[in-house]
Amino acid sequence: MLPTIDTLYERARGQDIAVLSLYCDYQTQRDQSAVNMIGSLLRQVASGKTEIPGEIRSAFEESREGGGKGLRLPDMLKLFVKTIGSIGRVYICVDGVDELLPRGRSEFLRMLRQLIQEAPNTRLFLTGRPYIRMELSKYLTGGAYIINVVVDQGDIARYVSQKMDDDDTRDPDLMTESLKTDIMKTMLEKASEM
Repeated sequence: MLPTIDTLYERARGQDIAVLSLYCDYQTQRDQSAVNMIGSLLRQVASGKTEIPGEIRSAFEESREGGGKGLRLPDMLKLFVKTIGSIGRVYICVDGVDELLPRGRSEFLRMLRQLIQEAPNTRLFLTGRPYIRMELSKYLTGGAYIINVVVDQGDIARYVSQKMDDDDTRDPDLMTESLKTDIMKTMLEKASEM
């Protein structure tokens, strides 16, 4: 996904375009709630401005003064939609949607559906394993395109082999050809299961 984001950043330079990205990771699933993720997107938009808009600052200060932990999801989403409303085009790239916990994923996808309804200047680019295709279709209908990406075993083999050959930190006597072959076989089997 990184080359896609890099390309979008490059094309957006000097234009009225915002490119925002999120990376979902199974190791931090508990932190990846819908409110945290929309907050991260809001932070990215705000950091692109020379000064944090007063409305964003006020909303967060009011939520703290009220004794709350922060803004709730509906309030965060309203603030985000209002903030991006003045931008010509907004691209939101989310890598690894399948890594989100199922409950959080459905809440996040509902939020994305509402976002694209309320902010028609927004375009989504999501990646995930094939098993969530039906869930994506459930929440993001109309205008959603699904592109199947097939794992290229040759690319994986070359990459893993190169990484093993380039590893200067290990004792060269530890990596026998037999071990290298076993590692390669296991990696390719795991990749084909995705």
